Amino acid sequence: MVACLTFFNSGATKVVVKARGRTISRAVDTVELLRRAFMKNLELQGISTSTEEVTRTEGQKANVSAIEIAVTKA
Repeated sequence: MVACLTFFNSGATKVVVKARGRTISRAVDTVELLRRAFMKNLELQGISTSTEEVTRTEGQKANVSAIEIAVTKA
């Protein structure tokens, strides 16, 4: 969240928050906290989800969900 605030305060008009796997909920919480508490003039530009196939250290393949949340300063 601090990184997002830093980008917006330095003049950025758009920030994309990306997360994979178990950290997806943290990314959603970050964007919601930014919008509700810190920067009320943020608008949700878009949400993109995907699934990536990764190979674990044991050689097994697994599917990992990913999310990208784009927010813009109005």
